[in-house]
Amino acid sequence: MGFTASDKPLKFLIYGRTGWIGGLLGKLCDSQGIDYVYGSGRLENRTSLQADLDSVNPTHVFNAAGVTGRPNVDWCESHKVETIRTNVVGTLTLADLCRTKGLVLINYATGCIFEYDSEHQLGSGVGFKEEDIPNFIGSFYSKTKAMVEDLLKNYENVCTLRVRMPISSDLSNPRNFITKITRYEKVVNIPNSMTILDELLPISIEMAKRNLTGIWNFTNPGVVSHNEILEMYRDYIDPNFTWKNFNLEEQAKVIVAPRSNNELDASKLKKEFPELLSIKESLIKYVFKPNQETFVK
Repeated sequence: MGFTASDKPLKFLIYGRTGWIGGLLGKLCDSQGIDYVYGSGRLENRTSLQADLDSVNPTHVFNAAGVTGRPNVDWCESHKVETIRTNVVGTLTLADLCRTKGLVLINYATGCIFEYDSEHQLGSGVGFKEEDIPNFIGSFYSKTKAMVEDLLKNYENVCTLRVRMPISSDLSNPRNFITKITRYEKVVNIPNSMTILDELLPISIEMAKRNLTGIWNFTNPGVVSHNEILEMYRDYIDPNFTWKNFNLEEQAKVIVAPRSNNELDASKLKKEFPELLSIKESLIKYVFKPNQETFVK
């Protein structure tokens, strides 16, 4: 089944209205003049999804819905059936219905399904590629995400975007990775791949226009450590900001499920979008510089 650009005007059906990425997508469509509708169906209810697709008749579908847990992924450890229902059953149902209608589904997934290993060592600059098999099953959340990614490979209409530690210029948003770590009592200090939404979400809309499918490491090239981000935060935003570090063993005592740390190889995305900035360049351009002007010392 091939997916080619059509002359039909764009119309997006978006799932995840109340979520962070879903909300930002709607704003982007508004700014670009793209017609869009938020799906009212529940992912786990096939009939309601079918009704959405029939009534909206979209050109593309975006899935930014899913269970990540509140306040964090530890919630999924004690709500396994709810997590499966949305993250696995719901996502597959949406992909399946889109396939029957010949529609590309842009699915915002996660890159938190890998951890540094002997072939991809911390600091080596060797990142996990799109075709690598997930090796992190420390959290139930990551386990379900790896499971559904593997199954979605069979759907030629799905574009899987592996998002990691998402960051935006809105430093008031509690989901923002920067906002999270500035509020932690202590942070680990490990280089990771991350996703600057201000730069990458517009790229995901462009990917839909190009009808791109398959798996994509949806991060800015390179890695950045927690301390490097907090140093930028101090230098650009709050000169009085201080923080404390702890190691993984100490962190393990205050979280239920282990967290993933990795570097994803973003060269496939960079080849398709040569203008893509490195993680540190993107942080300065999209997050710290714009916020610097609004901070009152």
